[in-house]
Amino acid sequence: MRAFLTALILALPLPVVAQDFTTSVGVKPVLELIRPQWIAIRPYDGQDLLYMTTLLTYRCGIQQIRFSFNGGELQNWEGEPCYRSEASPMALKMETHLPYAVAPLDSLQTVTIELQFDDGTTFEHSYERKDVQIN
Repeated sequence: MRAFLTALILALPLPVVAQDFTTSVGVKPVLELIRPQWIAIRPYDGQDLLYMTTLLTYRCGIQQIRFSFNGGELQNWEGEPCYRSEASPMALKMETHLPYAVAPLDSLQTVTIELQFDDGTTFEHSYERKDVQIN
């Protein structure tokens, strides 16, 4: 029985090594898995708020975030830097940058997000309001 258990343990995969989420190599697999949750739209206080909080927590491996509303021209997102020299480089301090954009109420019907990574590759995804609206 002991030999069987030893063989079974040796056959199991090794634990996943912690990844470095400050480069595209670390963040791209995660961002691909959570693509439907990159953004959220919330009607609040007479306006639409486009939250990018989830996406921004993986910004360290992203060179540029661009977004557009309703098929319009892509705009650059000016967000917080990656705090590479700190213990939590992906933390959102929100001291100078907020994790959302503001638009007139009910104006955000579609949102397109384009990510350019530090390795030169890009991801793009479009969202319908009904799929990402929170109340």
